[in-house]
Amino acid sequence: MNWLSDEAIARLQTASALPDLAGTRYRLIERVGSGGMGTVYLAEDSVLGRRVALKIIDLPELRADLSARLLREAQILGRLEHPGIVPVHDAGTLADGRVFYAMKFVEGERLDILAKRIEALPDRLRIFQRICEAVAFAHARGILHRDLKPENIMVGPFGEVLVMDWGVAKILREDSTPQRDGAGLAVESSQNAPAETKSLKTAHGTVLGTAGYMAPEQARGEVGGLDERADIYSLGAILRFLLSDKKPAAGEEGLSNENAPLGAGSTPKTVAAISGKAMAEDRANRYVSVSDLASDIARYLDGSPVAAYPENIFQKAGRWATRYRVAIGLVLAYLIVRALLLLWLRR
Repeated sequence: MNWLSDEAIARLQTASALPDLAGTRYRLIERVGSGGMGTVYLAEDSVLGRRVALKIIDLPELRADLSARLLREAQILGRLEHPGIVPVHDAGTLADGRVFYAMKFVEGERLDILAKRIEALPDRLRIFQRICEAVAFAHARGILHRDLKPENIMVGPFGEVLVMDWGVAKILREDSTPQRDGAGLAVESSQNAPAETKSLKTAHGTVLGTAGYMAPEQARGEVGGLDERADIYSLGAILRFLLSDKKPAAGEEGLSNENAPLGAGSTPKTVAAISGKAMAEDRANRYVSVSDLASDIARYLDGSPVAAYPENIFQKAGRWATRYRVAIGLVLAYLIVRALLLLWLRR
């Protein structure tokens, strides 16, 4: 009798778990990860000769419900054609009945990992602005993400920022395409894609999301009352994460140390106030829209006052001096040189 090594058994188990893509246009390359509803594989599109990511249901006992959710996720992504949201190319059903969809294969790093190597605060905030752009676009299309967190943000090798994992997204408006667009967007489907998908509703009391990034009302299971401000809370938590390794230092404020490594100085009170406003316990006290949140970040980066942080006269003077510090320095240098020259001529 021939005995198999543990390594050989592990390889056989992995191979047996791989999906059968026979009858599709895709050739399996490798498994790249898993999520709440299924597993993601790297595959090659034999028709177009490009690499794609395939998300496939992997829990047979929950197949009916998860299949509907997976296809719904693909349909939601099909409505969100934006550079900051991963595009869906195709959807269908495998020979064994499992639903899948094909999307762009994103190369890059998750924000929670990449942030460890980004030292300058403005660089982190510019990534945050890109996240806000994608979420604001989704809100304009009537889509609520509901699970925004650093682990669901990918940053590509050329600086592209993508908001991932829309599996628990909520459709706020059934007609989620703005009037100005004139026509709805649909997911491109394979011939073997399901003819229709049932509308899915989450029961009151069901908590979907991630602790620490969920709005209080979302954590309480108030599904029916959720609106864009739930995502705004999550964005505030992401901003807080991007500031989390800064240690306070007395007297530092504004942009005076904006290019210092995070941890070498304090978190600017203005940015902390922006995060605090986005994460207000009472959603009525949060930003009304993601655009308002992003605008406050832009004002901070420009050295302008932000809505979340009312300033007194001394803080305004300090911010003004910081913003125009080069010009002020040149004027002072000129005045000092002029004074020294006058003293020398009077000798």
